[in-house]
Amino acid sequence: MRERLRNRLEISPARYAQVTAVALASLALIVLTGAAVRLTGSGLGCPDWPKCYGGSVPPLDTHAVIEYTNRLLTGFVGIAVIAACALAFFRKPYRWHLALFGGLLPLGVIGQAILGALVVKYHLAPGLVMSHFILSMMLLDAAFALAWCARYEPGERRKSSDRLGVWAVRALIPLGQLTILAGTIATASGPHAGAHDEELVHRFDFYGGETLEWVVQRHAVLATVYGLAAIGVWFLLRRQGGDRRALKPLTVVLGLLALQGLVGGVQWGLELPSEIVWVHVALATGNWLAMLWTVAAAGQLEPRRQPAPAEPAPTAGVASGAG
Repeated sequence: MRERLRNRLEISPARYAQVTAVALASLALIVLTGAAVRLTGSGLGCPDWPKCYGGSVPPLDTHAVIEYTNRLLTGFVGIAVIAACALAFFRKPYRWHLALFGGLLPLGVIGQAILGALVVKYHLAPGLVMSHFILSMMLLDAAFALAWCARYEPGERRKSSDRLGVWAVRALIPLGQLTILAGTIATASGPHAGAHDEELVHRFDFYGGETLEWVVQRHAVLATVYGLAAIGVWFLLRRQGGDRRALKPLTVVLGLLALQGLVGGVQWGLELPSEIVWVHVALATGNWLAMLWTVAAAGQLEPRRQPAPAEPAPTAGVASGAG
C-alpha cells in the first residue's frame, strides 16, 4: 500500500525543483511584507494572535489590514514549505539531503509563528523583532540550499580546484551576516519600531539619545568592509588560474551593495522615511540571496590529492648484489 501510494505521488526532479523555487520565492516575499508591517507602524495592528480583534476578518483599519494580510501570506508560505518538505520523499530519485533541507523549512516557519506571537504579546520588544528577522534570513539560507541542490544532480557540476578563490568567497558570508545584524539593531534603535497611535514600544537606547547614530555608523563601517572585501574577492577570482564561475553573482552582490550604500545615504539624509527604508531592506534581502548564489556558484572543492606512497628502499644485500 505504501509503495503504491509512493508510486502514485512520484514527482520528477524538474517538477520538484519548481516546488522549491516557489518555496524560496514565498519566503523572500514574506520578509518584504514583514518589513512593510513594521515600517508602516502596523506591528500591533492586530493586538491579538492568531485572530484580529477577536475575529477572523480584520476591521477596516489600514494597520489591521496590513498586519492581517501579512499573516495570511504566512499561511501560503506554510503550504509552500510543507509541499517542499513532503514532496522530497516522493521525488525520484530520492535524495536524503533534499529531505533534510526540506524538513528545516516547516520547522522554521513554526518558529516564526511562535516568535510572531511573542512579538505581539511583548509589544514589539526589539530583541524579539530582531530574532524574527534573523530567523527569516536563516530560512532563506535553507530554502536556497534546497532549491540549488534540487536543481542539480550529484556530480553534475564540476568541483573547483581553486581553493583560495572558493574559501575567499565563503569568507564573505560572516561579513554579510554581521552587516545584516547591525542593520537590524539600527532598525530596532530608530523611529520605525513598528508602533502607531502613540503606542509604547521599547527601542534600544544603550547610548541614550545617540544610540541610533552610533549604531548606524557601525553598520556603515561593516557594510564598507564587506564591500571592500567583496571587491578584493572579485579581483582574486579574475586572476590567472582562478575559477571564474562565481564572478557573475559576485558582480550582482557588488551592484546591490553600491545601490544599498546610495539608498542608505539618502534615507539618513532625509531622516529615514519609511518608504526608502523599505527599499533598503528589500535590497538587503536581495543582496543576501545573491551572496548565497555566489557561494553556491563557487562550488565544492576537489579533494586534496594524496601523495603517492614512496617505494621501499632496497636492502643492503640486494643493493650490493649479494646472494
